Amino acid sequence: MRIRPLAALSVAALSALVLVGCAGSATPEADPTATETAGGDLCAVAAPTGEVVESVTVEGEVGESATAEFTAPLTIESAERAVVVEGDGPAISDGDYVSYALAVFDATTGESVQEGGFGGTGLPAMPITLGSGADTFFGCATEGSRVVMTVPDSGNGAQVYVIDMLDVTPAAEWCAVAEPGADFPSVEFDGEGVPTVTIPDADAPDEVQLEVLEEGDGAVVEPGDSVTVNYTGVKWSDGTEFDSSYTSGQPATFSTTGVVTGFQRALEGQTVGSTVVVSMPPACGYGDAGSSSHELAGETLVFVVEIIEAAKPTE
Repeated sequence: MRIRPLAALSVAALSALVLVGCAGSATPEADPTATETAGGDLCAVAAPTGEVVESVTVEGEVGESATAEFTAPLTIESAERAVVVEGDGPAISDGDYVSYALAVFDATTGESVQEGGFGGTGLPAMPITLGSGADTFFGCATEGSRVVMTVPDSGNGAQVYVIDMLDVTPAAEWCAVAEPGADFPSVEFDGEGVPTVTIPDADAPDEVQLEVLEEGDGAVVEPGDSVTVNYTGVKWSDGTEFDSSYTSGQPATFSTTGVVTGFQRALEGQTVGSTVVVSMPPACGYGDAGSSSHELAGETLVFVVEIIEAAKPTE
């Protein structure tokens, strides 16, 4: 099944960032230099500053390849964070989506471990939420900022991160649903209710577009609900089907918050019993080509979704 949990869609660098950040030390104290902004509690959960992180010098413009200079080996006993460039954009609030660039350095050797998102490519945007692990790195930094983070050894060696906040989008605005354009996929169902999607000879839209083919009379799907659906997914680029529960013969069940954002937008607010068709650009699906290793990266995706059941999450 291709509708993978959101956590599984993150690039390797991001996964490492979150896991190391959670395991490297106890929950960090609030950064005394954090500014109280719209970020709210994100300011409080950011890792504190300290002498170790302040000893790191970073070269390069925000958004361009970064180099970190420090005396190696750098002894890191606890997670520390410093904002070395403060941007003049909006501050990150809980749930906002942030596109970023990342460089990672080995604290023992000073050598670069990995980097991505620089030079205008940007790594796939992710939501920064309280308790996610990434919140201690990103905090309530402002768009255009550069953050340095020193992370203790949790199995991969101590590391130094440089993170650029390229773009901050409020949660409500990220992948917001628009009405279908004049050129939108058409859907036909056979005698057994299996859909066939026809892609128009037109450029793919750059926003999430949704059409309700049939409106159900069941309960409204709320954020975080566990839903059971039948679905078919095709690529806008060539119309090929890449996944279908109709073909497998087994409906899928998952949380609305555990799938890519475009799919989430197609579910929440709809009623059980409804069938919808949704088109989502790469940013709302599996990321842009070059910034994600997923096999569907760079593809605008079209899903036909039949909402069978919805239930509140269990405690």
